Amino acid sequence: MSTSRLRSLGVDPGTGKEAFVVARPGGFLEELADVHALKAAAVLVAVVGAVLEGGRSSDAELAAFVPALHGALEECVGIMAADRA
Repeated sequence: MSTSRLRSLGVDPGTGKEAFVVARPGGFLEELADVHALKAAAVLVAVVGAVLEGGRSSDAELAAFVPALHGALEECVGIMAADRA
C-alpha cells in the first residue's frame, strides 16, 4: 500500500491555479509542500491575529476563518507527526 498523498505547492501566479504534487514521505516534493504549508499557516495566523486585535470583528467574520484554520492546523500536525515517525 502506498503512503503517497496529494499536497499543495501553492498557486501558480501565471494561471491562478493551485499546483499539487504526489509527495512521498521523505522526498523532495514533500519538503517543498511542507515549506509551503508552514508559510501559509504563518500568514493565516498573522491575518487572524490582526482581526482579533482589531476588536471589532463579528462572529461571522471570525467563522469565515475556521475552515482555513482547521486545514492549516491539520496539515501542520501532519508535518509534525511525520517528523516524529
